Amino acid sequence: MFKTIMVPVDLVHKDKQQKALAVAGEMAKAHGATVHVVSVGGELPSTLGHNPGEFGKTLADFTASLREQYGAEVEAHPVQSTDPAVDTTRKLMQAIDDIGADLVIMASHQPGVMEHIFSSHGGYIAQHAKCSVFVIR
Repeated sequence: MFKTIMVPVDLVHKDKQQKALAVAGEMAKAHGATVHVVSVGGELPSTLGHNPGEFGKTLADFTASLREQYGAEVEAHPVQSTDPAVDTTRKLMQAIDDIGADLVIMASHQPGVMEHIFSSHGGYIAQHAKCSVFVIR
């Protein structure tokens, strides 16, 4: 049914995304799919790496742990941005096309007042992606 599953991950808040990652792992095993973990990082030094290469290694290490934990094929896709706060949704939409995802599974927080004015990343992607989107709360 699904062969290419994309899971956007914010590595700073990866502990809050475990439910979505577990669903992706189970779906991948059930369908023989590959999970593509995508994370958008900045080009400036941060807690996730001093440069884009270190950020990519951090994501690759996280991905390796998911591969072991869920027993599914998991690949890392670090995406660089000059301003992740502004570019994240656009970069994730581009990653869907680049990867050829037929399913996006992503974590989201409970909607609040601001989501009535501005879409969250998950809300925007669910409305505009050409593939199926599963938003996990």
